[in-house]
Amino acid sequence: MFYGRGAGGAPSASAVVGDIVAVARNRLAGVRAASESNYADLRIRSIGEVITRYHVSLDVADRAGVLAAVANKFSEHDVSIQTVRQEGRASEARLVVVTHAATDAALAATVEDLRGLDVVRDVASVMRVEGD
Repeated sequence: MFYGRGAGGAPSASAVVGDIVAVARNRLAGVRAASESNYADLRIRSIGEVITRYHVSLDVADRAGVLAAVANKFSEHDVSIQTVRQEGRASEARLVVVTHAATDAALAATVEDLRGLDVVRDVASVMRVEGD
């Protein structure tokens, strides 16, 4: 038995009736859980085709030309940069790049090329940015 604060009254009754209807449908269909939906026959995209923005954090050498070399790698893969922030520490710096929307494949190729640059010490993180 459940007790305490809850949705109460009509909302709780509606949820219980909904669960009972779902169980009845499953029994009629001979299954234990909801079956997969077939109302939208859509192709599942490969991860490389997914388009989103990215937040890329790089540990780089703190010297002239580094930002240009990094920006060039993004450009080579048609990944547009929205913002860049640089924080210096002695002879190293942290570059944080946020991109405009790009495919995962293009970003992955960019990151691979960045790892090959002698001025990039480490690709510290790559995160997808959802929403605006």
